[in-house]
Amino acid sequence: MAGERVRELRSQVLVRRWASILLLAVVLGTLGVGGAVRSYGSTSDDGGVAPDRTLREAVADHDLDVASLAEVTGLLTSDRCMACHNGMTTSEGETLSFGVDWRTSMMANSARDPYWKAAVRREVTDHPQASAHIQSECSRCHLPVASETAHALGTHSDVFDTLSDPTTSIFRVASDGVSCTVCHRIEPESLEGETSFNGGFSTQPVAAQAAQADQGTPHPIYGPYEIEDGFRHLMQSAVDHEPRQSDHIRSSELCASCHTLITQTLGAGGEALGSFPEQVPYLEWLASDYGRGPAQRSCQSCHMPEIESAPITSVLGEPRERPRRHVFRGGNFFMQKLLGRYAEDLGVAAPPAEFEAAAEATREHLGTASAEIEFAALTLNGCDLRADLVVRNLAGHKLPTAYPSRRAWIEFVVRDASGRTLFHSGAMRPDGAIAGNDNDEDGTRFEPHHTVITAENQVQIYEPILGDSEGAVTTGLLRAAVYLKDNRLLPRGFDKASVEDRVAVHGAASHDDDFDADGDRIIYAIDLAGTTGPYEIEAVLRYQPIGFRWAQNLRPYTDAQEPAAFLRYYEALAAESSTPLARAVRTVE
Repeated sequence: MAGERVRELRSQVLVRRWASILLLAVVLGTLGVGGAVRSYGSTSDDGGVAPDRTLREAVADHDLDVASLAEVTGLLTSDRCMACHNGMTTSEGETLSFGVDWRTSMMANSARDPYWKAAVRREVTDHPQASAHIQSECSRCHLPVASETAHALGTHSDVFDTLSDPTTSIFRVASDGVSCTVCHRIEPESLEGETSFNGGFSTQPVAAQAAQADQGTPHPIYGPYEIEDGFRHLMQSAVDHEPRQSDHIRSSELCASCHTLITQTLGAGGEALGSFPEQVPYLEWLASDYGRGPAQRSCQSCHMPEIESAPITSVLGEPRERPRRHVFRGGNFFMQKLLGRYAEDLGVAAPPAEFEAAAEATREHLGTASAEIEFAALTLNGCDLRADLVVRNLAGHKLPTAYPSRRAWIEFVVRDASGRTLFHSGAMRPDGAIAGNDNDEDGTRFEPHHTVITAENQVQIYEPILGDSEGAVTTGLLRAAVYLKDNRLLPRGFDKASVEDRVAVHGAASHDDDFDADGDRIIYAIDLAGTTGPYEIEAVLRYQPIGFRWAQNLRPYTDAQEPAAFLRYYEALAAESSTPLARAVRTVE
């Protein structure tokens, strides 16, 4: 493609991206909105209506190959970075490869995630009038390079058409997910304030920088270290990017831009009824000790493990102090396992064995750093067993947090001396459901928050339950208007009485005096009449990234490919869909 046309498109993406951020800031300031909310029913920088041509067609019209797309957006595919940022060795002799670590993460596979695609299909089926807007919004963080390309070409970034043809250049860059240059190209100015939420970041330089970029100056790319001239020139000549040191790359605000999602509640005709805090781990973090004061820790400090010393490039790289691995360890071990098991179907880049190892590493992290459970008291008075349990959250946000399909619960088991089970609350069935859970048995109901449990069909489940505008239980994200229940475990320093409504506790837990930032204290009162001790009492806090009801509610949509495919994968792996976060075992006679 002619260089002049590429420069013209680069200029367009600069103007459109920063115009959209400024417009959003003005709108939010005018309306006094407390979070970044984009209107599905009004004109936006995307055009406000479905375009005459899809993004895939627009890319084809301009004859943009992968290299030309990189020139237009300044966003490289990850293979360009891996050439130099793999194969390093730490001071302890371990192999360090940013690209290898990254490629099994959910960041790398944001475009391949079959559950995400099934959920998007559900939303556009439920709200066809808003389909173009929904796909554009969802593309922003899951297909960020496609989103930037769409801004350059004056169209919408969609999901299904963009990912429909693996032979196209736009498929290749879109399926690279949240690639290296997406995060490392984010401009610090675009992270100021709540306009950065909902993917409000910008990877395009501002003002004078934009003019320089339009004249052929290398794209800026940010990292945490000062770069010597020799390495700066080497990177410029290799990939036309100029490395710059900036502390914002270490900030929680960088992560918050995509991991804070304030959605709109849509009515039957696609009209906006209000806003809803669908995923707000950053706001939860701000309300905890982790987000302020001497105990403050950034998102990266937990999700990107620190190394004492290692070079950050394999090409003449000198050791750097405390670089971080790019594993982005989170909570979705189940999807990592699924991606590895169905690697060929899903077109993943990493070998299945790497996904299996990544899933196990995620499970190990969850089982050592997420929570703790202990018996505060355990007594047996005749045949009456009483166990006072305390469960504590060790994370810097609610547990579980982010996407509302996630849940944790207490599995409580009493066994006699022969190992026979006498009482079992919270057993997980092979299909992924929790025995006794009202919501798994009936999607119109939900399990209440308990203070005392006396029967096996009572289960303490820490979860968000969404309600629509009529107060009915829903798993439709754009139908969600309220939290009917939110008793997710609170992080240290979180004051449930004073926090803002977007991170509030909802339902019975809000007035449970034994549920606060110090944990949840719950009593199990079990009648063991007719049995003989000694008794083994086991309490396990279990976690499941995709709850049974969230999967099953996709069943009415299986005429579409994406929900049908996901349910097939889910059913095959449902028995492996949970993992223990903490365990306590005691014996009483």
